[in-house]
Amino acid sequence: MGKIIAIDYGLKRIGLAITDELNIIASSLETVLNSEIILFLKNILKNESIDTFVIGKPVQKNNNPSQIENDILIFIKKINKEFPSVKVERQDERFTSLIAKRTILSSGVNKSKRQNKMLVDKVSATIILQSFLENK
Repeated sequence: MGKIIAIDYGLKRIGLAITDELNIIASSLETVLNSEIILFLKNILKNESIDTFVIGKPVQKNNNPSQIENDILIFIKKINKEFPSVKVERQDERFTSLIAKRTILSSGVNKSKRQNKMLVDKVSATIILQSFLENK
């Protein structure tokens, strides 16, 4: 059984999380620049057995897709082309950034680290992945 990687897609940065070998626990992995994501994923796949990418699906409160959804669909086409053997799933990511910020705040992280958007991105990816695992 391969691991699962969650992707919190952003136009500037992409947050990533990964499961353990049994696909039980989601852990934050990294935040990378959008321009570096394919190379980063290629390097991970050299060292890890990855079965699935879970990509966040941003949905507004009224259930309409967010504006970034078109960019995500283009990204998914690129992912499918680069990694044809890895399945792509989607996971509702409503409120993950808000939950991530609250989680970081409650964890006691100091103010300068809390304002680091890269931390929020990878915590958001972890929340997306944990939600996916719980719904599986």
